[in-house]
Amino acid sequence: MSETSCDVVVVGLGPGGEALATRLAGAGLSVVAVEAELVGGECPYWGCIPSKMMIRAANALAEARRVDQVAGHADVQADFAPVAKRIREEATDDWDDTVAVERLLKANVTFVRGRGRIVADRTVEVDGDRYVASRGVVLNTGTTAAVPPIDGLADTPFWTNREAVSATEAPSSLVVIGGGAIGLELAQTFARFGSDVVVLEVAPRILGPEEPEASVLLTDLLTSEGLTVHAGISIDGVAHDGDRFHVTCGDQTFEAEQLLVAAGRKPRIADIGLDTIGVDGSGRSLEVDDDQRVADGLWAIGDIAGRGAFTHVSMYQAERAARSILGEDQPPYDPTFPRVTFTDPEVGAVGLTEQQARDRGMNVEVTTSDIAASSRGFVHGPGHEGLVKLVVDTDRDVVVGATVVGPSGGETVSGLAVAVRAEVPVSTLRNSIYAYPTFWRAIESTLPKPS
Repeated sequence: MSETSCDVVVVGLGPGGEALATRLAGAGLSVVAVEAELVGGECPYWGCIPSKMMIRAANALAEARRVDQVAGHADVQADFAPVAKRIREEATDDWDDTVAVERLLKANVTFVRGRGRIVADRTVEVDGDRYVASRGVVLNTGTTAAVPPIDGLADTPFWTNREAVSATEAPSSLVVIGGGAIGLELAQTFARFGSDVVVLEVAPRILGPEEPEASVLLTDLLTSEGLTVHAGISIDGVAHDGDRFHVTCGDQTFEAEQLLVAAGRKPRIADIGLDTIGVDGSGRSLEVDDDQRVADGLWAIGDIAGRGAFTHVSMYQAERAARSILGEDQPPYDPTFPRVTFTDPEVGAVGLTEQQARDRGMNVEVTTSDIAASSRGFVHGPGHEGLVKLVVDTDRDVVVGATVVGPSGGETVSGLAVAVRAEVPVSTLRNSIYAYPTFWRAIESTLPKPS
């Protein structure tokens, strides 16, 4: 066993961990960065980037199929091979992180391949070697795909998002367990490549964390594309006969060539040694302050910090942890993170939902509008379905939550993210100029009228 002294140990090199290690090393600290899998984490290899390449390809197919309605005629033949090739060659280097590791080394970060575990205060062990950090340890251990305790499921060759994005062809049929962002994005993608897709969601509706109006609209659109969506359903058992999956839901059985489990994520905090320093690792996340500090000499960023499981949140938290470690001034924490579900149409949202605002005791005014009725929606033609919903705190005259469902909904919501964060008065938003004809102009139509 060897023992190495350093300033900081970063355990887990997802986007936030990698950014933090580089930032601290650039500030002159000696940094040891530990990763058991691939440097960059879930996002570039199995999550954000490859899945969006798949979505981009599927959307191109959908748009080509709309040509007959607006511009003549097109014969469309779906082929999954080009996007599978692009994922391997352009996004993941065939799941090789050599370039990412070299990037760390060039930034003067000491890289250690292995699974890190806390064994004492400010001390991490990797394969028998110990690294003692004078300033402390930052955890960025992320999550893994959650596998629900459905009878028989664990004994079958089901997919998680990892197998789905590394597929070389679309299955002839697919059952998706889970109607959240990951499940819906991949369900629609494979359906557009020709898969017969059934989505099963045990909650009362798909896309449960977002506004009910978004859920209803998306359910209708997915159904119109040929997907079958069942919400509020009980999944009793899963079997695989060597050729096909059989998913039993009460008196119904759904059969498919492939089964995708997209039923949420499970944090990697239960077995990383938190008990050795008196920190409870039995929950779904670690409790952190606005500096991302868990305890003296221990910080946590990313999914395990419980403040939004998104790459952009992890990067934001990485900077806050860096400022804390370096003793730099810290701006107030931004709790209004934007989020996007990259279905077609996209579902962009920021801040509080209507129910969350009411639960906080706010006096709420809610307004909605139909993007299809906007000037850009009219011009856009087929594929323009969507809505805008604003949640206004009338006591302060500010928007506290917003949802945009529509083409480029994730882009359109960006200006509202600034409005929510900066608490821009509704009167100011009303007295602003919105470029014509843009989807953004639908925001103007949604603002509540002056009383």
